[in-house]
Amino acid sequence: MEMDIKLKKQILQFQKNEITEYFIYKKIAETATVQHNKDILLKIAEEEKGHYFKWKKYTKQEVSPNRIRIFLFYWIARLFGFTFSIKLMERGEEGAKDNYGLLVGKIDGIDKILYDEGLHEEELIEILDEDRLKYVGAVVLGLNDALVELLGTLAGLTLALQNSKLIAISTSIVGIAAALSMGSSEYLQSRAEKTEKKPLKAAFVTTFAYLVTVVVLLIPYFIISNYYVSFAGALIAAVIIIVVFNYYISVVHDEHFMKRFLEMLIVSLSVAVISFLFGYGVRFFSGGIV
Repeated sequence: MEMDIKLKKQILQFQKNEITEYFIYKKIAETATVQHNKDILLKIAEEEKGHYFKWKKYTKQEVSPNRIRIFLFYWIARLFGFTFSIKLMERGEEGAKDNYGLLVGKIDGIDKILYDEGLHEEELIEILDEDRLKYVGAVVLGLNDALVELLGTLAGLTLALQNSKLIAISTSIVGIAAALSMGSSEYLQSRAEKTEKKPLKAAFVTTFAYLVTVVVLLIPYFIISNYYVSFAGALIAAVIIIVVFNYYISVVHDEHFMKRFLEMLIVSLSVAVISFLFGYGVRFFSGGIV
């Protein structure tokens, strides 16, 4: 069929997207340790390949995949899990897939491609079962408690002690004890609930998430002597942690990012402000003894 240059250029881009996603799904499938997940990923890959050849019938051209995107999403899958990588990729393709609708009536067979790219692909992605997502709750517990408790502790001790190194050492002791406490609580809770989570692994994930937060928040206190600047650095680090973590959750669970982000931010900062005022009160009424 004859087509105008603009339409052909658009279809060539769709064709490039399809062959790129074919290689992404195929490479991610290589990382899957569960056969169920591997089969689904390979099935989606073959569908993407099929779409590529359907577009090729109209353009009569071969198109090379985007090697940079393949490399990027493969390593995102390795580092953060294939569910996050796939859903992040699909989010980026939403605009392109919306443009498929503009071809209805112009291209034969577009309805089948629209179905595969929309409902069918989403159905396949939703039945993926990634083990690490079972422990997101444990990560939430560790991060959230660490942010709330440590920001509160840092805020109070910053005004009460007014010594960066002393604040860092004191908070380290509190943080390590709290991390072990949270881990043991998660272990006992997981055993009692009898969920799919392995209690020991859930306890480790919670403890690890807590300890990582402790280290990140205390770095400014170990490298900056001014305790007010150190506290500001800890607040910035906390906001970055909240942004990154909530973005991850919003992608893998298809949730609204801003709502989750603001909720966690408000809770954490509110505790920090209250503790900061409490620390000021302690120092004021003790006559600067502490």
